[in-house]
Amino acid sequence: MKLGLLLHNNTLFPHFTPSPPSISPQFFFKYPTFTGGKNLVLRVHSCCSKGESVQVVAESMDVKNELNKKLYEQIEPYATGFLKVSDVHTIYWEQSGNPSGHPVVFLHGGPGGGTSPSNRRFFDPEFYRIILFDQRGAGKSTPHACLEENTTWDLIKDIEKLREHLEIPEWQVFGGSWGSTLALAYSQTHPDKVTGIVLRGIFLLRKKEIDWFYEGGAAAIYPEAWEPFRDLIPENERDCFVKAYHKRLNSDDLNTQYEAARAWTKWEMMTAHLIPNEETIKKGDSDEFSLAFARIENHYFVNKGFFSTDSHLLDNIDKIRHINAVIVQGRYDCCCPMMSAWDLHKAWPEADFKGHSDK
Repeated sequence: MKLGLLLHNNTLFPHFTPSPPSISPQFFFKYPTFTGGKNLVLRVHSCCSKGESVQVVAESMDVKNELNKKLYEQIEPYATGFLKVSDVHTIYWEQSGNPSGHPVVFLHGGPGGGTSPSNRRFFDPEFYRIILFDQRGAGKSTPHACLEENTTWDLIKDIEKLREHLEIPEWQVFGGSWGSTLALAYSQTHPDKVTGIVLRGIFLLRKKEIDWFYEGGAAAIYPEAWEPFRDLIPENERDCFVKAYHKRLNSDDLNTQYEAARAWTKWEMMTAHLIPNEETIKKGDSDEFSLAFARIENHYFVNKGFFSTDSHLLDNIDKIRHINAVIVQGRYDCCCPMMSAWDLHKAWPEADFKGHSDK
């Protein structure tokens, strides 16, 4: 379940689509007269003449649901680079869209998933200055699949280093799945640098969420995908699959790492969409992608996200309560179940909550 906005006959329609969200019009800014809450100010540019804007108060509108599976056209970056963020790690970054536009940083999932060119298509390239980067050990960042100095708090420092490197005073934050986890953690740490937050497929990295997906809960929905994941682990180690995989993903034998990485990744890729996506599933066949994805993801889960408590993100909502935000969640999201978005909504009713019955 993803979020987009469509202009039709000069009326603003929120729409919900199984494809990634295309974000237009432009919204979720700090606004001089806005104090937070449900009257979310949206700025609409694409229906207006140049230099004009329209303010729309979302709660006061009689909006309609409309299905739209289209994204923005594929674009190429106008700038790319590598930023050394520690003695160990160097991260890849890129910018696309409008160099003078409103900056938005895209936080990818996993952790360990890396970015892809399609991520640029979430955003209106005429309005947004789109920043993508690969988190430590993922994608084009180096060293590949490295767990050393790789924690949530390291990633938050990297986001700030990248913002400063690109000379961006403040930006909008967009994240889904693990990206929503990192978006919340970053925004709670640096709320003064965030103009707005878009979250989709909420993941709060709590024990009950990890148990649901990796200890047999989601297996009830995808038994054919679960069995290969389960069967790699001997019966005497099945009391905790996350720990059993951790042992293999950190084995001294690279073939053992690859075997575990493929099984771990294939399980998630086969459950990531309501309708199976063959292109996504094939990622599990790539040793390079799987190793980073599985090792880094498992590393974070074994360490409970490096948070001090299981409810860390919910406990710190007051730090971002004033920021314009939207939460979008698919009812049938198996990887990031609805309960997490609902818990976040209850803790943060000021954010605009969009729960829907497709993904």
